[in-house]
Amino acid sequence: MKKALALVLAGAMALSLAACGSTPSSTATSGSTPASGASTASGKVYYLNFKPEQDQQWQDLAKVYTEQTGVPVEVVTAASGNYETTLMAEMGKSDAPTLFQVNGPVGLASWKDYCYDLSGSDIYGQLTSDAYALKEGDTVYGIGYVIESYGLIVNKTLLAEAGYTVEDIQSFENLKAVAEDITARKDELGFAAFTSAGMDGSSDWRYKTHLANLPIYFEYQDEGITSTDAIKGTYLDNYKNIWDLYINNSTCEPSELAAKTGDDSRNEFLAGEAVFFQNGSWEYGNLTGEGKFTDDDLAMIPIYIGVGDEANQGLCTGTENYWCVNNMASEEDIQATLDFINWCVTSEEGTTAMANEMGFVIPFKGAAESPNLFVKQDAEMTAAGKTPVSWNFTTMPSEEWKNVLGTALTAYAAGTGSWDDVVTAFVDNWAAEYQLANG
Repeated sequence: MKKALALVLAGAMALSLAACGSTPSSTATSGSTPASGASTASGKVYYLNFKPEQDQQWQDLAKVYTEQTGVPVEVVTAASGNYETTLMAEMGKSDAPTLFQVNGPVGLASWKDYCYDLSGSDIYGQLTSDAYALKEGDTVYGIGYVIESYGLIVNKTLLAEAGYTVEDIQSFENLKAVAEDITARKDELGFAAFTSAGMDGSSDWRYKTHLANLPIYFEYQDEGITSTDAIKGTYLDNYKNIWDLYINNSTCEPSELAAKTGDDSRNEFLAGEAVFFQNGSWEYGNLTGEGKFTDDDLAMIPIYIGVGDEANQGLCTGTENYWCVNNMASEEDIQATLDFINWCVTSEEGTTAMANEMGFVIPFKGAAESPNLFVKQDAEMTAAGKTPVSWNFTTMPSEEWKNVLGTALTAYAAGTGSWDDVVTAFVDNWAAEYQLANG
């Protein structure tokens, strides 16, 4: 199936005489007029960006690069939760992306035939560790360009009004006690424990992917593995407990979650309607600034589910963001793309933008220190001996597996489905989707 897909897409790109019109979520092409004194290169760059929250920053950085070099850089940003379908559509066009992203080994399996070997590239030489490269043998298919963390973002001011501090929360038992006490006094306090666990496409990834990482991580730890063709579901009772805590101590009724969006959840947190907001370090720029929170107002704590050495558990830290260069592009466009990404991680303009504007920790030798509070807290926890929870959701067998799980979670919250349906979606469907993907 994967070979057939590759042939179809390759044929479409080879035979198409003109690019089809499209209406991407966000697109901008930086001007083609070079800065004074700069030479104009022959190639161009088309970056299909995965991260909507950094869309404007990538548009701005592309413009700077074009002003300096004369190389046109187009950035198109896929809508949240729609990257794979957008990539599929764009790769079938004559002007396909020259730079795209896969989320790890599972994502790579679908696009390996399109990945230029980066083993001899300048950017590969800039990596601080081979751990951030997607490799098979000596072939480098992708380069991880950002390391991120997620957990429970805390409004410390509201938490204090409820009579607690972040130091009071060192386990699932602590978190549950605090959340249920806030719910019991919700009318008196004027706020809820958790923002809405929105299950529309802009938000459900936080639960069918990021929250689901926790039971996978602890099972992998027990088994001494890094992937599996058949998940056991050892810690699904713990997954149920944290999901129940979220949906029953929230700003809305569980039956309303299907229609709640990622913006709803963020806006509830910004408006002081809830203490806890599950999200990641990428959300920092949306929460701080004029009229918003200061660093003194916020903290990020681990997502506790009642497993392992919780006192020494850190944030969920890793990457699912690997740059791949399209080997079907022209030689000129491939070189232009290689030059662009290397400039992003080595130049003062690129590293500053990635650290300050995007809030990234990048795994490259010339990385600038990020001012992102959540990044700093992750580093502090790790330095204190806490163990980060690795990102194992990159081993989930397919996007369809996530979607089926999300549907089951939503039905369970609404009372139209049972937890057994969630277990079936998690365990049985894992084996089925893995078999489909791997023959």
